[in-house]
Amino acid sequence: MLLQSEGYEVIGEAENGEEAVEAALRLRPDWVLLDVNLPDIDGFEVASRITAEDDPPVVVLTSSRDGSDFGPLVERSGARGFVAKSELSVVALEKVLG
Repeated sequence: MLLQSEGYEVIGEAENGEEAVEAALRLRPDWVLLDVNLPDIDGFEVASRITAEDDPPVVVLTSSRDGSDFGPLVERSGARGFVAKSELSVVALEKVLG
């Protein structure tokens, strides 16, 4: 709802990591907001799979934990960056997206 209220078109959602990978490959979004904590595979692995594809979307990771808790995992995952859920806003996302 946050993204839609700011004029972004949300074209898909996923309940778990496998669904997120499948949806990203099928829907070909410009960017993906991805939770680190997923019920099957973690967001770092999902980001790695998505960004390994040809012409991948930009991935931004989020979590209720602070980004410093994850050390270099964000960068190694291929994600563009991280925004903590407590700081999640369109302004914060646009800073990461550039």
